[in-house]
Amino acid sequence: MLTLIKNGEIYSPNYIGKKDVLLVDQKIGFIQDKIDVPRDFVQINVVDATDKILVPGFIDAHVHITGGGGEGSYRTRTPELQLTDAILAGVTTIIGVIGTDGTTRTMSNLIAKARGLEEEGITCYVQTGSYQVPVKTLMEKIEDDLILVDKIIGVGEIAIADHRSSQPTVEELAKIASAARIGGMLSGKAGVVNVHVGDSYEHLRLIEEVVKTTEIPIQQFYPTHMNRNPHLFEAAIEYARNGGYIDFTTSSIPNDMEDWNIKCSKALTRLLDEGINIEQITFTSDAQGSLPKFDENGNFTGLGIGKVSSLFAEVQDSILKEGIPPEIAFKVITQNPAAILKLDQKGRIQEGKDADLVLLNKDDWSINTVFAMGKIMVEDGEAIVKGTFE
Repeated sequence: MLTLIKNGEIYSPNYIGKKDVLLVDQKIGFIQDKIDVPRDFVQINVVDATDKILVPGFIDAHVHITGGGGEGSYRTRTPELQLTDAILAGVTTIIGVIGTDGTTRTMSNLIAKARGLEEEGITCYVQTGSYQVPVKTLMEKIEDDLILVDKIIGVGEIAIADHRSSQPTVEELAKIASAARIGGMLSGKAGVVNVHVGDSYEHLRLIEEVVKTTEIPIQQFYPTHMNRNPHLFEAAIEYARNGGYIDFTTSSIPNDMEDWNIKCSKALTRLLDEGINIEQITFTSDAQGSLPKFDENGNFTGLGIGKVSSLFAEVQDSILKEGIPPEIAFKVITQNPAAILKLDQKGRIQEGKDADLVLLNKDDWSINTVFAMGKIMVEDGEAIVKGTFE
């Protein structure tokens, strides 16, 4: 199957100008100033990208694909992700996680859902485990999961600094990171430990102690929800200054408390002003995860649900409201997560890479067309491919 995208203005995510892009089956075959449609050749699907912007397909590295939640009892268990939730938001690669409930949400179910999403047309990997320590793996050990199961690329999300966590010790977290590192090295995967950071003023202390007292590098950890409150955000800045990766959650629920959630687009502006390297920063949606509200005594008071659509919305705001250059803003959902997670075929528009692409309308930066592995999934803002039960 050949698809020729003509006259698109490309952010790869670096700006490379107006080019033609030929997709050969599932890969980007050629990128040239001009590619003519040959006569008397096989049929080529030509997509006119005049007055449109072409960017890499978005990577959402923290999604509760099988649903999450339950903090408000059984009726608050959130639903599974649907294919169109992802593709209408321009997301072509997803990393599935479990979260709070490591009992009724299982690794076998998580992997089955990941494979289902891939059969429907997008790329999906998972992390092994959940909030709980010891880690509930698919097989006997973290190393076994990473080495023997293709879909498992890391560990998490392990909860720290949160009343819902297993209250892990420095030693326990170090052993998890060591197993993830060894498993990653032996399998050629990233093997990062995705860490849920809660509201506590403990912040990132456990990770920092592991890095201080062992040989495990700070880049072995991938902490998320770093914008959940102002004091954690300040800790995130210092953590990044020491070389750590920091991930910001785009889904949020309205709250009248001041000590709550820094908007991602504004967080990115502040980080850049502070001189933090853009390659250390990512956005993820926490989609299908519950967004519980608790009072000062830890009592459950309400619930929202994360949305994949929030991911690109924050990048849009970064560009349109905060004035961040597009080639910078797009990195947090393309090139950066691909590099951190060692997804070498993802995150860039480059010959030989997977043909995951998003066409944006130039006037308002809205999503027009989405390609996943070379196949058109969304056209003129409408999903033309849907999940099996949609």
